[in-house]
Parts: sequence; structure tokens; C-alpha cells
Amino acid sequence: MYTLFGFKGSGSASVECALELTGAAYRIVDAASWEKNDALAELERVNPLKQIPTLQLPGGEILTESAAILMHLGIAFPGSGLLPDAQIERDLVLRGLVYIAANCYPCITILDYPERFTTATDDASFTAVRDGTKARLHHHWDIFADLFPVESGRFIGGDHPGALDLYAAVVSRWGGTRKHAKAARPAFAALLERIESHPAVALVWGRHWEMQAQMPTGA
Repeated sequence: MYTLFGFKGSGSASVECALELTGAAYRIVDAASWEKNDALAELERVNPLKQIPTLQLPGGEILTESAAILMHLGIAFPGSGLLPDAQIERDLVLRGLVYIAANCYPCITILDYPERFTTATDDASFTAVRDGTKARLHHHWDIFADLFPVESGRFIGGDHPGALDLYAAVVSRWGGTRKHAKAARPAFAALLERIESHPAVALVWGRHWEMQAQMPTGA
């Protein structure tokens, strides 16, 4: 059985949905750095950074980083549709997963904790950091949308949402990306809405975002 350390409204939603698509048995430990409880101590024992998602494999091995976890599940369960069968298509999806992890996700951390990225201590400086980061974040998503154009009614993964669809749908929820995408890349905004409304995704999403206000938002 897999053990997923995560929390409602967090990036662990993409991994939870991926686990559902694999059909693998798993349990969830509700743990997050902003929730001081016994579960946080359990998370720290397996991941000293206390980051979520963290996934413990059936053999006891630990995986961290959403993109790496999604890659693992796609490779371990080739029939899940998380990764394409064709090599070139799979390589492009892997590129997309790393792109989001390297370019978009770090911006969310800066938006939530601007004080970590400046020596200034005044609110005006924090606001300036957030404003510049948000503009950069939206630019990164514009590039992503142009790199992965999708026909109407389809997904990056093809006929069904795959790992990259799940990851993009989660990370794009923060930093005002959805509002920006509707104006700047409406086809991409429509794709994100299709992903979330797909039956294979909607149930997990519903469990997560009914309590989104409990976590940092990157807004």
C-alpha cells in the first residue's frame, strides 16, 4: 500500500488523483507544515523538509516532489494513462512536468513567503516582490500554454487526463493564473476547466478545494 502525506487544497491533490487512476491501494496522512499535529511529526521523520506531497512506496522507499511522484506512478502503472505510450509523446509530457516544477511552482512559494526572498522588511517591498513574481508566473504559464496546445474537447494526455493535466490543473489554481489565462490564453483556461470537470478528477478535486482557505494560497 502507498502512503500519501498531503493536505486538502495542496499540491498533493495531483498525486491523490493519480493514485486513483492507477487503482493502487493507498492511505492518506493529513499532514502539512502549517498544521502542528502528530501527523506533521510523522511526515518529518520521512521527509525532513516537511514538504507535501511525500509518497511512501509499498516497499518503504520515500519519494518527494510532485513531478517525480507523478513520473513514478506513470511508469509503475503503464495502463493508467498517466504517461503516453509513444516515446516522443511521453518525453514531451516529462518535459512539461519538469517545466512546471522548475518555473511555475517556485513562484507560488515566493508569493506565499516573499520575506524569504528579500532582505527588506517592509510591506511595500513584499508587495513589490509579489507583483513581480506574479507577472513572471503568468508569463511562464503563457509559454506553457503555447508549448502544449490541445484540441477542443481533448487533454494533454489525449482522450483522458494524464499526469501533466493533473499537475497543470493544480498549480494553475494559485497566483491568479486562472483569471489571467481566461484573458490571455482562453483555450488553455478551457482545458483546465475540462480537466477539473472530468469524472476521473472531479471527485478528488471536490475533496480538496472545499477547504482551500485553510492553506497558503499564493494569491
